Amino acid sequence: MTHIVKIMPDAVSQTNGPRVAVLAYDGLCTFEFGVAYEVFGLPRPEMGPGWYRYRVVAVEDGPLRAAGGLTVMADGKFDHLAQADLIVVPGWRAIDADAPERLLLALQDAHRRGARVMSLCSGITVLAQAGLLSGLKATTHWRYAAAIAARFPDIDLDPSVLYVDNGSVLTAAGSAAGIDLCLHVVRRDFGTAAANSVARRLVVPPHREGGQAQFIPGPVARNHEKERLSPLFDWMRENIGRDLPLAMLAKRAGMSLRSFQRRFEEAAGMPPGEWIAVNRLREAQRLLETDVRTDLEEVARLTGFGSAANLRHHFRTRLGISPAAYRRQFA
Repeated sequence: MTHIVKIMPDAVSQTNGPRVAVLAYDGLCTFEFGVAYEVFGLPRPEMGPGWYRYRVVAVEDGPLRAAGGLTVMADGKFDHLAQADLIVVPGWRAIDADAPERLLLALQDAHRRGARVMSLCSGITVLAQAGLLSGLKATTHWRYAAAIAARFPDIDLDPSVLYVDNGSVLTAAGSAAGIDLCLHVVRRDFGTAAANSVARRLVVPPHREGGQAQFIPGPVARNHEKERLSPLFDWMRENIGRDLPLAMLAKRAGMSLRSFQRRFEEAAGMPPGEWIAVNRLREAQRLLETDVRTDLEEVARLTGFGSAANLRHHFRTRLGISPAAYRRQFA
C-alpha cells in the first residue's frame, strides 16, 4: 500500500529568518529529508520570529515516490529556489543518476548570488554535477567515495570526516552525519545555545568528535579476539585517567604488542593512542559540564592529560575551543 504525504510549507508564514529550500524528487531519501525538516522546518516558537523559513521544493512534477513506500506531493514551486538563502539536497535517488539540467542551473544561479548549497549523503552527486565542488574539499558516505572520486577527480574528497563546510558549499557524509552538518549550520547562524537546544530536542550530542572512519568496515577480528578486547575497552574507560602504555594494554589482552595494535584498530576503527585521546576528551567534557568547581589542573589529572596545558591543547586541536570556554557554554 502506498501512502501519500502532502508536504505543506506551514512554517513559512510564521518566521522571518533565512529561507531554507529542501529538495523533493522522485526516489526521495526519506531519512535525509526528515533530518532537514527536523532541524530547519519543525516549528520552534522558543527560537523567536527570526528562525528559518522552511519550504519544500519539488524538482519534478509530482506525485513523487519516496523510500519506504511513500508518495510525496510538495506545494513548493521550483522558482522558490531563486529566493532561497540555503538549499538542501537530501540525498539523491542514485549516486550515478543524472540530475535535471534546470536543477543544476538553478543551483549554479543560487551559488552565484551568495546562497548556501548543502548536500546530505548521496546528494553530493548533484552538487558535483553542478560544478560547485570543483577544487574544493568535500565528503560523502564512505560507500560512495570511490564512485564520486572516479567521476569527479577535481574534487578533494575526504571520506574520513563527518562534514565539510566551505562557506557557501557544504557536504555531509552518511545519513546521520547530516544531523551533524545541520546542527553546525544552526550554530553558525544562531549560536551555540540554539544548536544545543535543537540537539537536546533531537536527543543527540550537539557536536561529535571524530569522523566516519570508525564506521568503515575493515578486516573482521576473530571471535575470540573480540571477546578479549570487549572487557579491555570497559576497563580502559573506567581507568581513563591512568597511564595506559600500550605494552601494558597488550599484556592485559593477552597479545603481542604488534597483534594488539592491529586487532585494536580493527575493532575500534582507530589506533589505541587515538582511542585513548578521544575517550579522555569525552571524560574531560563530562567533568567540565557537570562539575564547575573542579579546576582545569584537576580535570587534566582525572582524565589522564597530565596538565592543564595539555588539556587546552587537545581541546583547541580537536574541538576548536578552550576548556574554559567549553565550560562556560555547556556547564
